[in-house]
Amino acid sequence: MGARKRIKAENRKEENKKRSFAILRNCPSSPRKMRLVADQVRGVEVDKALDILKYSPKVAARDIEKLLLSAVSNWQGKNSNLRMEDASLYVKEVFVDSGRVLKRIKPAPQGRAYRVRKRSNHVTLVVDSKIEKEVVNENA
Repeated sequence: MGARKRIKAENRKEENKKRSFAILRNCPSSPRKMRLVADQVRGVEVDKALDILKYSPKVAARDIEKLLLSAVSNWQGKNSNLRMEDASLYVKEVFVDSGRVLKRIKPAPQGRAYRVRKRSNHVTLVVDSKIEKEVVNENA
């Protein structure tokens, strides 16, 4: 590995130590269905996002709800001196990437075959606090 790549990788690791996030990999639903739910909670406060996900009829909402709880738990682990209620946590980023695609064959009439693509996705959810940014802006 070259020097520039190593330095950039070290910087990325340092940034990830400050961020509170959770990643769900190989979730067996299509990315298109998952993005519909992810768009509902992007930029919303954590308490409100949990309510939205709890009462959403979509199956993908259950997976994102568990992921959000995991990200909040990761935030608490990194910020043990702050209370979650005082920090006013919100969902900073949510993005859904395509995962692996299982390709299957479905029999079709007259000796043909149709391809069935069973898609999966990767979801990354980042949680951040509004209080920390306000304190930093006031000090500057």
